[in-house]
Amino acid sequence: MSGSNGEGIFSLCAYFSDNLVAHTGIKETDPWEWRIRGILECDDLAYGKLFFNKGGWITKEWYPYFMAIRREYRTFYEMYREGLMSNTAKNIYDLICHTPDLSLYEIKMMIGFDKSQKSEFEASITMLQMKMFITISGEKYKLSKVGKEYGWPVTTFRTTEDFFGEEMFDLSCELSQQEAIDKIKEQILILNPSADTKAMSKFIGISNRQKQ
Repeated sequence: MSGSNGEGIFSLCAYFSDNLVAHTGIKETDPWEWRIRGILECDDLAYGKLFFNKGGWITKEWYPYFMAIRREYRTFYEMYREGLMSNTAKNIYDLICHTPDLSLYEIKMMIGFDKSQKSEFEASITMLQMKMFITISGEKYKLSKVGKEYGWPVTTFRTTEDFFGEEMFDLSCELSQQEAIDKIKEQILILNPSADTKAMSKFIGISNRQKQ
């Protein structure tokens, strides 16, 4: 995970320099900038709301382990047909599938978002990331009527298969869920030997039917 709160699991905060200051836009010292730098400068790293509904890093190596647990070997549309994903999530997912690298602003505009739908929209965007169907792909600026960039950059998204390749889902299907759970717990305890069992299960994303 990144940020100052590792939820009792692990945080990169302890490794941060005292010189870091967030939201300055300075790429070398603003950890908020590192989210996008990591994505653009590395081909084996992803960032998104993946743990406790909060932002965090994950490497390509560990992605299939979490995907095997979070998706349970199903595509988005299979989960949607089972009633596990909302209509709003489907509308967002459809857009991102057909038009990669859409920003949050563009997605809201294209689905006719209004302020009364804020909670539902944010919950859907988070769920799509937690279930590993979409991931942050970069950022872009809003454009004025004359095509000039303005304001702060806005996060963009792609489907996971588009970001890491179709083989990521195939790799997750080769793992048993118990194998994936055991492997992740083993790694957590290497990083944090005192990690709480319940916190680990929540971090991994184990559902009630997956619990032993």
